[in-house]
Amino acid sequence: MRAFVLSLLFLCFAAPVLAQSTTGTSSPDVTVVKYSWSKERINWEGDPFGGPVENFDDMRRRRVDERRVERARSSGNVGEAARVEREMRAEQVIKSRPPAPPRYTFVYRVSVKNTSDKTIKELDWDYIFRDAVTGEELSRRQFTSVNNISPGKSKELSFTLNRPPTQRISVYALDKKERDGLTEEVAIVRVLYSDGSVWELP
Repeated sequence: MRAFVLSLLFLCFAAPVLAQSTTGTSSPDVTVVKYSWSKERINWEGDPFGGPVENFDDMRRRRVDERRVERARSSGNVGEAARVEREMRAEQVIKSRPPAPPRYTFVYRVSVKNTSDKTIKELDWDYIFRDAVTGEELSRRQFTSVNNISPGKSKELSFTLNRPPTQRISVYALDKKERDGLTEEVAIVRVLYSDGSVWELP
């Protein structure tokens, strides 16, 4: 009898815990409506073709160096004049070098719809990239979105990273064919609902 009572007590206390445990279904009550990634240039407003801009200090220094050359020549010191001219040319070469290649950042987006009757509090999702020929997984970007999504509602989630989808895609240059050979998919990995219940990918 005592064992039966203890079993009942255990079940009573365990029931709330079981209600919070991982859902056993193989698919979440979340629908991936659409997904995409984009490559966005940082400091795009800069003109990569513009020449070096001479500020006031540069101009003053150039005038000082020009006067040094003139004085050296007028005094017959050809070696000093040649040395100053070499320094001026070297400085001009350094300043005329093109700016560093523009860097890019990457925005990963997914639109999801909550098809459950509970509010979603937190969502873990992976953006997966595969080789289009072999199907081999090349990379996976993992995200956790802390956004309330009411039942029946949709929401776009996005993250910006400095990491490209795969090593095939450059962070320094733009190539229109860089998506060739890639397939993409988004996987919902974990869903935390407002009532504390959780669904996780088996």
